[in-house]
Amino acid sequence: MDIISTLRKTIPWEEFDYQALLQALKDYAHPRDKITDLLAKGIIVRVKKGLYVFGDAYRTRPYSREILANLIYGPSCVSLEYALHYHGLTPEGSAALTSVTTKRGRQFQTPVGLFLYRTIPETGFHVGLQRVELDDGRAFLLAGPEKALADKFRSDRGLQLRSRRGCLEYLLDSLRIAPEDLARLDIVLLSSLAAAYQSPRVRLLADSIGSLRKERT
Repeated sequence: MDIISTLRKTIPWEEFDYQALLQALKDYAHPRDKITDLLAKGIIVRVKKGLYVFGDAYRTRPYSREILANLIYGPSCVSLEYALHYHGLTPEGSAALTSVTTKRGRQFQTPVGLFLYRTIPETGFHVGLQRVELDDGRAFLLAGPEKALADKFRSDRGLQLRSRRGCLEYLLDSLRIAPEDLARLDIVLLSSLAAAYQSPRVRLLADSIGSLRKERT
């Protein structure tokens, strides 16, 4: 059995760590040298130290950028601009895969794209969190729409909002979120996020969406 067949038989996923790679190469006398060779030939790609994906010509399916985001730096969950687009709230996608973490904010420029992480309080990390399961049974952590929006409001330092009207203008005109989508958001959950984050800006977000809902009823 050639090396590629061995790897693909032993490693079922497109994303894998160093230990899985060593296990797949356990019958080789010098597995670390073999890893260097696999990297040089593009059979595998190092995303960051200890984390890999198969090269373009050797994949059986697309790798999951969301799973990679959870693995590159944690604890973290996909959120902010990427999650807002994932949920269909904003029309434009994000070039970077954006996440939030309870640790220091970081960014990682990798061969498979840019991954950005912003800090949120640990008290609010699990509020509004979703677990998205893939077809193969694996899963990644994703901010629900309310959490993704709250994370953006809390993390965007240049955001100057002082009134409900200004907040709604930003949501509707700058982020281009449809009014009907805003009205469907869970106000109770947004209020819980505001309390967990101790964020007046997220409180204003919840109040503004509440006033929009009243106007539409």
